[in-house]
Amino acid sequence: MDLRSYTVCFTGHREIRSPKCEKILYETVEDLIIKGFKFFGCGGARGFDSLAAKTVLRLKEEKYHHIHLILVLPFENQYEHETGWSKEEISFYHYAKTKASKVVHLNPTYESGIYYKRNRHLVDNSSVCVAYQYKSTGGTAYTTNYAKKVGVQLIYLRMD
Repeated sequence: MDLRSYTVCFTGHREIRSPKCEKILYETVEDLIIKGFKFFGCGGARGFDSLAAKTVLRLKEEKYHHIHLILVLPFENQYEHETGWSKEEISFYHYAKTKASKVVHLNPTYESGIYYKRNRHLVDNSSVCVAYQYKSTGGTAYTTNYAKKVGVQLIYLRMD
């Protein structure tokens, strides 16, 4: 069985600017589940990654018990290396790790380029990438450009 054909990854900014994002993401993920996708890879960052993980867990709990959240983390406790994490975000990070079907740590500690490695890993193991992107620079732009380059289908969440 080719798991990649049933796998979706997410990429997006740490700051969510649209109040519609949660609803649109929920509808998009549910549509993908209905189309047969079962595995959902998230990168564990605050912001959109966390919203994506919450959405997958919510849909799993509500009605799609067969789906799986796969956390692909760059290294253990990434919030200790990054700025801006609230207590609630750190709490959800730990909660998501307990609820995920699988947790992958790409490295034990931070190293240069580890976030790009995480993003490539997510894309390389997926056939669809759901993106929340409003800037043309940074990690999200890198990831969507990489997905295009390797032929992974992109779904951009439209907020208008």
